[in-house]
Amino acid sequence: MIKTESLTFEYAAYDETEKPQQVLKGIDIAIQEGDFVAILGHNGSGKSTLARHLNALLIPTEGTLWINGKDTKDPANIWPIRQSTGMLFQNPDNQIVATVVEEDVAFGPENLGVPPAEIRKRVDEALFAVGMSEYASASPHHLSGGQKQRIAIAGVLAMKPTCIVLDEPTAMLDPSGRQEVLETITRLNREEGITVILITHFMEEAAHARRILVMSDGKVEMDGTPYEIFAQVKKMQGLGLDVPHVTALAHRLNFDRTILTVEEFMQNPGINDLVVEGHLIGDAPLQNGPSIIEIENLTHTYSPGTIHEKIAIDKINLSINKGEMVSIIGHTGSGKSTLIQHLNALLKPTSGQIRINGKDIHADKSKLKIMRQQVGLVFQYPEHQLFEATIYKDVAFGPTRMGLSTDEIDARVREAINVVGINETLFEKSPFELSGGQKRRVAIAGVLAMRPDVLILDEPTAGLDPGGKDEILAQIKHMHNKLGITVILVSHSMDDAARLSDRIFVLSKSKLVCEGSPRQVFAQGEMLRSIGLNVPQISQLFSELNKKNASIPIGVFTVEEALSILK
Repeated sequence: MIKTESLTFEYAAYDETEKPQQVLKGIDIAIQEGDFVAILGHNGSGKSTLARHLNALLIPTEGTLWINGKDTKDPANIWPIRQSTGMLFQNPDNQIVATVVEEDVAFGPENLGVPPAEIRKRVDEALFAVGMSEYASASPHHLSGGQKQRIAIAGVLAMKPTCIVLDEPTAMLDPSGRQEVLETITRLNREEGITVILITHFMEEAAHARRILVMSDGKVEMDGTPYEIFAQVKKMQGLGLDVPHVTALAHRLNFDRTILTVEEFMQNPGINDLVVEGHLIGDAPLQNGPSIIEIENLTHTYSPGTIHEKIAIDKINLSINKGEMVSIIGHTGSGKSTLIQHLNALLKPTSGQIRINGKDIHADKSKLKIMRQQVGLVFQYPEHQLFEATIYKDVAFGPTRMGLSTDEIDARVREAINVVGINETLFEKSPFELSGGQKRRVAIAGVLAMRPDVLILDEPTAGLDPGGKDEILAQIKHMHNKLGITVILVSHSMDDAARLSDRIFVLSKSKLVCEGSPRQVFAQGEMLRSIGLNVPQISQLFSELNKKNASIPIGVFTVEEALSILK
């Protein structure tokens, strides 16, 4: 169905002073009809570029690509290829074109000339498949990032393609949403024979595929079944990737076969030989300093008095202490992004009060600018906040707008860039030439240079490969320890929240339903799963091990912590 021969692609140089950038280098692969293939690789490895070739959005510079026997370089083949190959990109905003959800999902079938009655059926089925039926009449503009992602997936499903190429489709979804999408594409592959090509940075998702291609620097470095690929733990880590956490733990415990899931771990005879050698490390003492953020009965309603009226957050009360690192978790649409946009007055409460350093942030409108300098907000995909010609200018933009002296601006820029681990030799480099992880660090530096008391990070690791993700999380931890500022992390990753947080706040359906230390929160696995969340994979495993051996503790989050307990 899909075959490449010496597929090579390079982006043209902007001018004669630059060289063309070769992104794909002599790729030879064959994917059969009805296959389910996951593609892994570090940021910049060429995954997305390869994906864009699969429905002729890009044409090979050298070599050949055939889709169902049709050469993509022949202009006459482009339309048939695009009809048969559905494409879902990383950012759903790039694919949403209508002002009503069901109209957006119908857009593809309409352009294919599908009869109206069949379009209606396809739209309903596609929305149901991604769990968005209740939003059929909503405006995509009012949806969260994760909800938009589901609508984009539904739009592809409604076209009934023979092949679906999904480029990081679940990057912005909560655990339940990720599971729903994975189950949907697995069912489409198994029951309807649709070829699925899934580009992902979630190793647990790749484990569901029948075949994995691992790319690095424009080449296919590894090709095999999930068991064959994930058995090579050190090679994967050397490529800036990872393996499922239970796979890594089983490997370190010298199990005699590769393990991909918690269920397989529990079925392995090796668990009978496990010995409890250590004990849980207690929770770190909470920061007991003065409250820096106090939220009292905060409620926000979108489009009040209209048919689109929606209560996004409902009577929320919480307090965050100075110097704490906290996480806010919740299902897609639970109110996380709405909540944090109140903290620097991007949104005004419908009712309730927010106090920063003891002062009501809306008491004096003339002081909003000063207050916003105290609370720095780094949005999802922070690299989209970059716009200047050089790294130095981008980081200097905020301090410059504050009216500081040239010397003070320079000092702040250098301090911020140093904190996030960017070398000063890159000052004059364009931020757009950096890797995904480096771009995010520069974006964070631009906020840090304004020296806020509070730094809010909204999904800072979304779309990053495991190496880039670990890099960003390590920098966040380093930054928190070095500067002592209050950090609020909004995340769909239960592992990130568990590893980094002093406390976790859990939102569900616009309300605060739980708060506590990571151990306190993730001990409530059934409750979390009931609201569309989950617990870290290692925590799932230890809950199951505890049922077999009560001396094995629960509330374990990481592979390293697990190894300190088991032998």
